[in-house]
Amino acid sequence: MSILRRALFVAALVAAPGVALSQEADSASMTAEEFTASLKWQTGDVVLKNGLATVHLPEHYRYLGPEDADRVLTVWGNEPGQKTLGMIFPAAHGPLDDGSWGVVIQYDEDGHVDDGDAKTIDYNALLKDMKEGTEEHNAELKKQGLATATLVGWAAPPTYDESSHKLRWAKELSFSGQDEHTINWDIRVLGARGVLDLDAIGSKSQLPTLEAGMDEILGFVEFNQGHRYADFNPAVDHKAEYGIAALVAGGLLTKAGFFKVLFAGILAMKKLIIVALAGLAGFLKKLFGKKQESAPAA
Repeated sequence: MSILRRALFVAALVAAPGVALSQEADSASMTAEEFTASLKWQTGDVVLKNGLATVHLPEHYRYLGPEDADRVLTVWGNEPGQKTLGMIFPAAHGPLDDGSWGVVIQYDEDGHVDDGDAKTIDYNALLKDMKEGTEEHNAELKKQGLATATLVGWAAPPTYDESSHKLRWAKELSFSGQDEHTINWDIRVLGARGVLDLDAIGSKSQLPTLEAGMDEILGFVEFNQGHRYADFNPAVDHKAEYGIAALVAGGLLTKAGFFKVLFAGILAMKKLIIVALAGLAGFLKKLFGKKQESAPAA
């Protein structure tokens, strides 16, 4: 499962004209403007992963395919070779502009997620359990001298649309040594044999922008015929070992470490490494998966 892949992200280079980009992104030094112009932007309807899904982009959004998305993620401080289905950006900003944000698209083919628990989840209780899990994991990070992340609460509580089979939520987090809190915004689109993951991160001051943008993006990403939730065939398709609660608990800021740190306090640091948060996400996902298995049937 990609949620269990090791997460590592470092503070990005300040995106000012004349700043040289990392060698992993390009062999020659470029300005931010030159780098943005070198990307192969797509607009309109974009088909993902050989017909798996379609992104219906309005004119104020644009898309980068997996190869160019990897270039951007590398410049943002991630290790090269990240596996994504691409990224979505507001058309008004380049990926290296100050205050920019982007959405990483992935597909978890873990099986068909049963949404039967959607109506019965107590998200306040789930948040309490997630906080406890986070603190437990932080204790291990502190022993290793690593940065920790505290789950402050919901920036937007989870909501699930049963008709579209789409889930959205946002968390507010605080990193050790940082004054400004971070917002991690998550979208999950449930399909016949897996889940589309759309993830973005920004500072707390960007919350209104992220909320408006992600709610808009929620509406124009769809599985194609044959891959939709209703196309699940129990005779041949695998069923996931977790439900909605585990999806929420397991998405704790860590989807493969694909996130630019946008707030100035982080960018001002020469070197910041946040390690092992993916281990926390995996721990929480397994924990809540087990809780669902042991819970009595409704």
